[in-house]
Amino acid sequence: MATPSLSQRARRRSNATRAWNKSKVFLFLLIMVIIGMVLVFPYFYMVSKSLMSSTEVVDPNVPILPSSPQFANYLSIFNNEDYLKALGNTCIIIGFNIVATLLSASLIAFSFAKLEWVGKRVMFILMMFTMMLPAAATQIPLYVMYAKWHWIDTLLPLTIPNLFGGGAVYIFLLRQYMMGIPNNMIDAARADGASMWKVYWHIVLPNCKPILIYIGVTILMTNWGDFYGPLVYLTSDSAPRTLAYYVFLNSTEGDAAAQMAHIRMAAGVFMTIVPAIVFGIFQKQLTDGVLTTGRKG
Repeated sequence: MATPSLSQRARRRSNATRAWNKSKVFLFLLIMVIIGMVLVFPYFYMVSKSLMSSTEVVDPNVPILPSSPQFANYLSIFNNEDYLKALGNTCIIIGFNIVATLLSASLIAFSFAKLEWVGKRVMFILMMFTMMLPAAATQIPLYVMYAKWHWIDTLLPLTIPNLFGGGAVYIFLLRQYMMGIPNNMIDAARADGASMWKVYWHIVLPNCKPILIYIGVTILMTNWGDFYGPLVYLTSDSAPRTLAYYVFLNSTEGDAAAQMAHIRMAAGVFMTIVPAIVFGIFQKQLTDGVLTTGRKG
């Protein structure tokens, strides 16, 4: 029997290595698919429940798929006056907070990034220290303060504080981005007689579009799904409700599993659709905003 040559043995080893590598890739993909199916199944089950009738939802046999999809469940959300009011309140909060936060945070960040004034570094350090404070440490003082101002059971605690930057994180991100804008652009505009307000409005803000979109989408997603803030400040029965808070309250009722559970499931799915659509539309801008935040001039 002829002995395999060196080139034949090398070719066999190469083929075996390629076969092993393909097996590893296949095994890895198989594991990822299994993990993905496990993670996606709860959401799939919620969507399936949202398309069932009220009888199927409470069926002890726990059906996986609806016998006949009830897409009217989603229309019932918008036919419910309470859901519509909650949706309207949520849109008011989101719209106000996006405008208020972007304007106030960008003004503060512009001051830190491009202006010189006494105590700027100290104030910036103090602002950064506030990021280390846990939210629980300020919750009680804020509640007492809002209660003295008669803001409880109104939308004011969820909106007015955003007129002051919306948090140190947004100011920091904008400040870092603005530091990447060349100072010679600002110097040229000032030499042409532009005021600092015109420099901010016509030069700095247009160049900050990616990070502004990133912050705006973050604010939308945060306020869209927020139920903890309303849970703390909107306590009475006559207080306005947000959509996430209203869905939360309905799901915690004693008879939530027996009455209109399919509508509640549809509302829960609707709560996830809006952020997914927004993320899909602004995915590129969100990526650009994150990647370029760390630039410095």
